[in-house]
Amino acid sequence: MPSARFTGVQTVAIPVQDQDAALAFYTSTLGLEVRFDAELQAGFRWIDVAAPHAPTSLALVRAGNGLSAGIDTGIRLTTPDASAAHTALTEAGADVGELLLWETAPPMFSFRDPDGNTLYVTEVPPG
Repeated sequence: MPSARFTGVQTVAIPVQDQDAALAFYTSTLGLEVRFDAELQAGFRWIDVAAPHAPTSLALVRAGNGLSAGIDTGIRLTTPDASAAHTALTEAGADVGELLLWETAPPMFSFRDPDGNTLYVTEVPPG
């Protein structure tokens, strides 16, 4: 039997209660750009946001029907300066965890969006 051949990850869904509030947070606070925002059918709005030039987007999907908000998404966003990102999110009033500075790992921290979904930030040097 032939095996499936996958070449990447296009979109990861994040369940949210209020798509407008989530959209404001992910664009204004996190600086992501809107890639797609449309009502595909009555009551079903699809929103994709992403870091500029990033191949993978985040879909802000409405929670419900067994899809709960307030989850640990496991999503790792990257930045060239975790300390600066930590300061910026803290100053913006985001629910930010401790900046972790371990010898054997890059600087990183977690944060929660307005729905309590946990995401992570990891420092990746440019280039």
